[in-house]
Amino acid sequence: MKPTKSKLFPLLLLSASISMATMSYAETQVQAGNNIAVVQTQAGKVQGYVQNGVVTYKGIPYATAERFMPPQKVANWQGEKLALTYGNVCPQVPMFAHTYFFSGPEMIEGESCQNLNVWTPSISDGKKRAVMVWIHGGGFQSGASNDLDSYDGANLARSGDVVVVSVNHRLNAMGFLDLSAYGEQYKGSANLGMQDLVASLEWVKENIAQFGGDPNNVTIFGESGGGAKVLTLMAMPSAKGLFHKGIVQSGATGTLGTSLTEPNIGRKVSAQTLQNLGVKPTALSELSNFTPKQINDAASKALKQVAEELKIPAMLGRGYNLSWRPTLDGDYIPQHPVGEKYPEIAKDIPLLIGSNLTEWQSFPLQLDLQNSQKSNRFTWTESETMARLKAKYGDKTDEIVAAFREAYPNRMIADALYVDSFLRTPALKTARLKADQKSAPVYQYLFTWDTPVFNSVPMSYHTAEIAFVFNNIERMAQATGGGKDAQALADKMSRAWTNFAKTGNPNAEGLPQWDAYTRENGKVMIFNNESEVKANHDEKLQRLLAPNYNF
Repeated sequence: MKPTKSKLFPLLLLSASISMATMSYAETQVQAGNNIAVVQTQAGKVQGYVQNGVVTYKGIPYATAERFMPPQKVANWQGEKLALTYGNVCPQVPMFAHTYFFSGPEMIEGESCQNLNVWTPSISDGKKRAVMVWIHGGGFQSGASNDLDSYDGANLARSGDVVVVSVNHRLNAMGFLDLSAYGEQYKGSANLGMQDLVASLEWVKENIAQFGGDPNNVTIFGESGGGAKVLTLMAMPSAKGLFHKGIVQSGATGTLGTSLTEPNIGRKVSAQTLQNLGVKPTALSELSNFTPKQINDAASKALKQVAEELKIPAMLGRGYNLSWRPTLDGDYIPQHPVGEKYPEIAKDIPLLIGSNLTEWQSFPLQLDLQNSQKSNRFTWTESETMARLKAKYGDKTDEIVAAFREAYPNRMIADALYVDSFLRTPALKTARLKADQKSAPVYQYLFTWDTPVFNSVPMSYHTAEIAFVFNNIERMAQATGGGKDAQALADKMSRAWTNFAKTGNPNAEGLPQWDAYTRENGKVMIFNNESEVKANHDEKLQRLLAPNYNF
């Protein structure tokens, strides 16, 4: 892939005149008049740039690592390291076909990919701002800190007066292949991706004060696989004390986010991967002869082979398959992130958790926009709608339609075809288990806003809320439609997220009173052009849609 073209040439010219050799670690400043933004980190100086009132640093290395080995601190460097463009993204395994709604820059893959980005309102005003560390989606096998344009942190930092950080970490077989059976040096190989994330949080603790952030007020937040990583970090002793609040956006499922890979399965996958590569267990040094793609091709094949052998259903769709995720190794990660009890280690950490109304259910419509624009919920007759409902729900149709009318009285009945339970019910379960601890609060939300683009066919699709959280409505206008209504909702949502990061309470101007969730009150904030708080509004519907899920 080609590198993203830089638009920062004038800023590069500025760097030629910078001379800050006498700056100490405690004296980091920005000379606003000259757009100079040099910060002294523990490893060396980094130079960013100032744009529209936000100081930005991209591609800062937070660790280094050899293949299948734990992350190590970066060696100190001399002079100033330019942090003007995004760093390498970790080797990828595509999770699904990107659509019109999944837009981002071109990226360069590389195994030297432990880097992060920082957006801050100021590095010189003496403030200690809340820090928000964004963890990208893509399951545990793909994605990057700049994978989507909506991940840009400048607007969130500016409007919320917070420091935003986004990180890259190892993925797929390169970050989660369990080679522990083949030597002590590979002891932690099954969870290297999580070790990278811990290393990034350690970097934040050690350095973020120089960027205007408060290392004692850090919130980790992420969507989809990023949300699953947030939940996993909450169950990890090595991450204890490195963050103080967590936000999970569409990141809890029964097999991703709430539970981990069992060691016996992980070892079977690694053994099959070696066999697929033709590498003997006594000659693991030969793995250095393969590219990440060759290793991942063999490992992806092994995931399917083991799943078919053990009859493990695919997370999405039909057939058998396994997805990359951390391993419950009993040591580095001693317990499931949620399971049937929220981890005691995280009882004092406030949590905000939710999902989108249609999530994956409307995703097939994106894959066939040409036809779905011609035939959709707005073009069907009443009889066509009922026929589709009966084809999907069978003898439960009348019950589901009645429960849907009760939960969403202002929506079209055809929308009942697309209500998500795959992510909604685990979010409910996680919130309830967290609330049961009766310690730190948990707040729950549901994002029901329908994009106006393509005649609203994609509805509240997976990732739709990210542009609102980051206040990037215009930046993502091709997916949000732009305009004052979407911007008004983004102002409220992003303010709720930053308020939560600052205080552990998301209540914000323009939104109704948002009470912490309990089993008894069932309170959920429903984000839409007219947001509202309801109590247990969709429980009957969700129990009909997911009758075998215990929540």
